[in-house]
Amino acid sequence: MSKEFWDNRWQTGQTGWDLNGVSPAIQKYIDTITDKNIQILIPGCGNAYEVDYLLQKGFNHIHVIDISPTLTNKLKDKYKSAVSAGNLKIFCGDFFTHKGKYDLIIEQTFFCAISPALRRDYAKQMKNLLAPNGKLVGLLFNTDFDGGPPFGGNIYEYNEYFKHYFNTIYFTPCADSIAPRAGKEVWITIKD
Repeated sequence: MSKEFWDNRWQTGQTGWDLNGVSPAIQKYIDTITDKNIQILIPGCGNAYEVDYLLQKGFNHIHVIDISPTLTNKLKDKYKSAVSAGNLKIFCGDFFTHKGKYDLIIEQTFFCAISPALRRDYAKQMKNLLAPNGKLVGLLFNTDFDGGPPFGGNIYEYNEYFKHYFNTIYFTPCADSIAPRAGKEVWITIKD
């Protein structure tokens, strides 16, 4: 689960989690946002399909972070014009030491990729990264897997991590999952 582990996955094309596009639920949520100037973070961004969609919709303060240099170098090349224009910042690094303040953090397969031993640290770091009135939104698996990654879980377990740092925690069944994940995902909205 180290930087080397994830970098090797990107180098060898072992990216079975990749949807080849924006999750329909995340796309639907993005469509509801009217303030295009909010600061957005996508941790463990992968191929960053959400970035394409956010840029198309006119958002101009997008930040992504991933631990894989192979991936982030690929993204820097792919999004060269957005980076040059100042609309996108790409960080290669560890989410758990990242600094910044964001109005919106989008969760898409990052939580399930990290070791379950780090989930309380994830919740704490989200608290540190969210600006006042900021939100963490996205998808979590609501199912168990043998081994991992991905690592599964359920809303009762997840609530235990987040309740120490946030006052408002909503889990709702995801109605817009892709077919292989139907009935196995929950939409999260977490804020103070």
